Amino acid sequence: KKKKKKKKKKKKKKTKNTEKMVLYIIGLGLGDEKDVTVRGYELIKSADLVFLEAYTSILCIDKTKLEEYYGKSITVADRNFVECEADQIYLPAKTKKVALLIVGDPVCATTHTDIIIRAKEEGVPVEIVHNASIMGAAGSCGLQLYNFGQTISIPFFEENWRPTSFYPKIKYNRGGGMHTLCLLDIKVKEPDFEAMARGRTVFLPPRYMSVNTAAEQLIEAEETLGEGAFSPTETLCVGLARLGQTDQVIIAGTLEELKEQEFGNPLHSLIICGDTHELELEMLKQFIVEGSKYKLDGKDT
Repeated sequence: KKKKKKKKKKKKKKTKNTEKMVLYIIGLGLGDEKDVTVRGYELIKSADLVFLEAYTSILCIDKTKLEEYYGKSITVADRNFVECEADQIYLPAKTKKVALLIVGDPVCATTHTDIIIRAKEEGVPVEIVHNASIMGAAGSCGLQLYNFGQTISIPFFEENWRPTSFYPKIKYNRGGGMHTLCLLDIKVKEPDFEAMARGRTVFLPPRYMSVNTAAEQLIEAEETLGEGAFSPTETLCVGLARLGQTDQVIIAGTLEELKEQEFGNPLHSLIICGDTHELELEMLKQFIVEGSKYKLDGKDT
């Protein structure tokens, strides 16, 4: 009898784990936990570490809601963390999948650009997942986005520090007929220097600039510099609050009029109009304060 040859079992080759380790910078949009894109949601679910940047903007919901919805523990990255310990975000991405969550869109603040540059210098791959931001949502008032000039930031005035570096940019924009989007100051986890001088680490309560405060400071800047960049009593402006949320508020009028309006909870933004197209004005009319004294091209409206 012929002996049957035994078939040699082929040894299975061990395959290396080729799954890419990446720092994902994911925009959350402007609303709540459900504003994230499908791709962003899937990447958060698959991440080993998740951070929430809470320095340049805020969401209207608590971190716990995000954790429940995404099924992940989230580490809040406050100002000190972002400015001094950002390597704890991007260095782990050499061996793990890391998600950094950004309110709005990831590329609307230089803080996030800095993290991207530093990560790439360390050889960490970075992928960006975009979402809605104030830069686009500002168009919901009717002003056309391609008619906007330089965006400015307005900081809180302090007793001995009242900067007006934003003023020349408004003047430049309006000189070219362009609208100016004003991003308003946020103060979160600011140190109490008086307490620190006594040896205690204390943080001041959060402060979010309102349209009302911004209007008052812009009026002061015009009164101080007097270069006619805008008129507090005639230039049409638009106050925006909580854009992208169900209770968003849009009110248009002069700065003198807007400082008296009620906009509610943060976050707020402000637009100083340049030349206004008739289609823009047609859309804006629904938001203009009744009896407003604004003027266009030096004519009463």
